[in-house]
Amino acid sequence: MNITINAKELRAQLPKLVERVRKGARFTVIYRSRPAFRIVPVDDKPEKLCPLEEDPLYRAKPLCHVPGPPYSDDHDKVVYGT
Repeated sequence: MNITINAKELRAQLPKLVERVRKGARFTVIYRSRPAFRIVPVDDKPEKLCPLEEDPLYRAKPLCHVPGPPYSDDHDKVVYGT
């Protein structure tokens, strides 16, 4: 089960989320309106990775506009090195 949460929810509910992950839950964390990372159980089998260009999170469109820097392109440079 993959659940999407934002960074604010992650900070506020970390102990509860840790327990849910230990029971098998998986989370995708949204930061600045874009998917940033996934939280999965430690004993999860690694997923077969697809080419970066085929990953649905790669270059995902922003969910809203945040005025001023840093911009989503700046985040892509940090996260993906592009």
